[in-house]
Amino acid sequence: MTESPEPGDRVANTIPNAADVSRTVQSGSIGGDVLTGGQKFAITAEQVVVAGHAGVPAMESVAPPRSASRIPATRLFLGRSAELARLDAVVGESGRAVVVAVHGLGGVGKSTLAARFAALHADRFSFTWWVVADSPSALTAGLAEVAAAVAPGTRALPLEERAELGVRWLASHDDWLLVLDNLTGPAEVADLLARVRTGTIIITSRLGVGWHAVATTVAVDVLPAAEAVALLSQIVLGQWPDADLIGAEDLCEELGHLPLAVEQAAAYLAQTRISPTAYLDLLSRFPARMFAATTEGSDAQRTMARVWHVTLDHLADTPLAGQLLHLIAWWSPDTIPRDLFSDASEPGVHEALGRLAAYSMITLGPATISVHRLVQAVTRTPDPADPHRHPDTIAEARDLATFALATYVAGLDPLLPANWHKYQAVLPHAQAVMDRTAPEDDTEDTGILLSELGGYLDGQDAESIAFHRRALDSRVRIFGPNHSETLAARNNLAYAHFAAGAEELATTLFSELLVDCERELGSAHLSTLMVMSNLAGMHRAAGEFDKASPLLEAVLAARERLLGPEHPHTLEARNNMAEIHWKVGDRARGRALFEANLADRGRVLGLDHPDTLVSRNNLAEFHRDAGELDQTISLLRTNLAECKRTLGPDHPLTLLTRNNLAGAYRMAGAVDRSLLLFEAALADRVRVSGPDHPHTLTLRNNLAGAYRDLGDLERAISLYEDTLSDATRVLGADHRTTRGIRNNLNRVRGL
Repeated sequence: MTESPEPGDRVANTIPNAADVSRTVQSGSIGGDVLTGGQKFAITAEQVVVAGHAGVPAMESVAPPRSASRIPATRLFLGRSAELARLDAVVGESGRAVVVAVHGLGGVGKSTLAARFAALHADRFSFTWWVVADSPSALTAGLAEVAAAVAPGTRALPLEERAELGVRWLASHDDWLLVLDNLTGPAEVADLLARVRTGTIIITSRLGVGWHAVATTVAVDVLPAAEAVALLSQIVLGQWPDADLIGAEDLCEELGHLPLAVEQAAAYLAQTRISPTAYLDLLSRFPARMFAATTEGSDAQRTMARVWHVTLDHLADTPLAGQLLHLIAWWSPDTIPRDLFSDASEPGVHEALGRLAAYSMITLGPATISVHRLVQAVTRTPDPADPHRHPDTIAEARDLATFALATYVAGLDPLLPANWHKYQAVLPHAQAVMDRTAPEDDTEDTGILLSELGGYLDGQDAESIAFHRRALDSRVRIFGPNHSETLAARNNLAYAHFAAGAEELATTLFSELLVDCERELGSAHLSTLMVMSNLAGMHRAAGEFDKASPLLEAVLAARERLLGPEHPHTLEARNNMAEIHWKVGDRARGRALFEANLADRGRVLGLDHPDTLVSRNNLAEFHRDAGELDQTISLLRTNLAECKRTLGPDHPLTLLTRNNLAGAYRMAGAVDRSLLLFEAALADRVRVSGPDHPHTLTLRNNLAGAYRDLGDLERAISLYEDTLSDATRVLGADHRTTRGIRNNLNRVRGL
C-alpha cells in the first residue's frame, strides 16, 4: 500500500475569505478541496446567518448535503487487506459510536489506509469529511469547515464560532464519518470526544499508546516484501514503461519496505532514469542527500530525512529518548538487549524507551528492542541543518555505542558457557558498528570489544581473525607499534591463527612477538612470559619438544617466583611441563606432575573448573599412552560427565573429551561403542565449528579409523579420501594433520 495522502496528497483545512463565499457555493467546491458526489449544497433560510446577528443556525436540524464527502484520492493502493478488514470489523459494529485510532511509524501508510477505507465505504455515510489535525489550530479549522460544509452560510462567522457549530452538528447527527489525520495524541481530541458521541471517527496518529480509553486501535506496519516491490514497480513503470527494475527487491529490502521510502525512491528512479542498483549505490555513498532527495512536484517535507523530525520534536521534553535512539542507530536493528544501557534499570531509561515505542520509533519487548533499519540509517546520517542529527552528536553516539558493547563483555571468560549468551547477544551489534565505522574512527573501546569477541570466536569462526586484526590496527594507530596494548593484540592475533589451524604462521608470529616483548617489556614481564608460553605451545603442537622444553622451564620458574606456586598461571605452566616430560620419555616425572597438578587445580580452582577438567583429560591421555585403558576410560567418563554438566554439550572441551573417550574405547576393542561416540562427536563438531575446522578433520579421520577396525573398508577409504581432500585444501598438503590422514589412507589401501 502506498502512503499517498501522507507523502504529498494531504488535504489542507482551507478556509475561504468571506468574499469568496458566494463563488464557493455556486461552484460546488469547498475551498478548492475535493468534493465527491458532484452535489451542490442547497441553502435553506434557516441555514443563512449574517455575522453580527444574534441568531445562529439550528445545527441539530441541518441535514447533511446528500452524498457529500471530502477525502484524499488514493491513486496507488496495494495490499493492506488485513488492516482494511480490521477497520471494517470495528466500524461495522452497529448500535454505538465508533472511534478508531490507526497508528504506526511516520511514512508507514496510516493516512492512505484511512482514505482508502473512507472511499470504499462512502455509501455507508451521508457525510464523510477529512480533517488535518496535526495541531490544535488545524483541528479547529477542520471543525469549522465541517460547519461550512453542512451550512455554507456560516462561512461569514468567526473561526471559533464556526468550529463550535461544526461540533454541535456532529453531536446531533449519527450518519457521518470524520477522519482526523495525523493527530498528536488523545489529549488533543479529548474535548471533542467528550461532546460528540455519535457517528464514526477514524484517527491517524504516530502515537501508539494512550488510546485505550477513547478508541479501538488498528496498528499499521511496513509493507510485505512483495507488495513493496509491486508499489515501486507500479510507480516507476507508470512513468518509464521500459525501465529495468533488476535489483528492486534489494532496494526495497534496504528501505525496510516503508511505503514513504519506497515511493520516494520510485519517484527518483522514474525522474532520473536510473536503476534500483544505481540508487542503492547512491544511497550508500551519499545517504544524507538521498534521504532528502525530492522530485518535481513532490512535498519536500515528506521525505525520509524529514518524516521523523516532527516525532523527535514531540520527544524533545525527554532528551534521553533522543540519546538512546542515537545509540540504537549504530547497532543491528533486531534483538538489542535492553541491559546494554548502563542505567537500564533506572526509571528514566524505561520511560525514554517507552516514549520511543509509543511513537513507533522502536518496538519494545521485555528484554530486547528492535528498530526499523531506515530509522537507524537516517538517525546516524549527519545533517548540520537538523538539530536532531548534528555531526558531533552522531559521532559521540557512535563512540558510546561501542563503549556500551565493550563494557558488556569486558573481563568475561570465553571458556565459561554461562557467559556465552552475552557474547552471542553482542556479536551482531558489534559487527554492525564495525561495518558502519571507518577504521580511522576506532577508539580504545573498539580494540577492547574486538579482542573480547575475537577471543570468544577463536577456533570457531574465521571472523575471529578479522576481529583481532582490526583490534591490532586500531591499537597501532592509537598507542603505537611497541605499546603493551599493541603487543597484547599481536599475541591475540597469533593465537587466533593457531586456533584456526594455521600453526606455522602462528609460530612465526609468536617468535617475532617474543623478541619485541623481551626488548620492550623485559624477559621477566608477565606479558613476555605469556608469549613465551604460547610459543612453547606451538612447538608442543608441532611435536618439537626440544624447542618447547627450555621455554616452558623458564616460564614455570619465573611464574613460581613472581606469582607463587598455586597461581592459575603457574599451575598452567606446570601442566605443560608435565606433558613435555611425558613426551620426551621421562614418564615417571610426567605422571607425578600430572597427578599433582590435577590435585592442586581441584583444590585451588575447584573440581569443575575448566582448568581442572583439562588436567583430568591430560592425565587420562597419559594413562592411554601407557596402555592403562581402564584408568583412561574411568577418568574420561568422569570428565565427560563433568564437562556436560558444567560447560554444556557444545563446549570445545566437551567435544574433545568425547573424542578421546571414543578413542579409548576403540583401543580397548569396544569398536561399536567408539563408533557411536565418534559419530555423535563429529555431528556436534560440524554443527559448532563447521566442516573445515581442524578439529572436525581430526574427528573425521578418527571415525574413518573406526570403520576400518569394524572391517568396513569401503566406507573407511571413502571417508579418508574425502577428509584428505578437505585437509589438503584447508591446511595444505604438508600439514601434519594432512600427512597423518594420508598415511592412514595408504595403510588401509595396503600401500
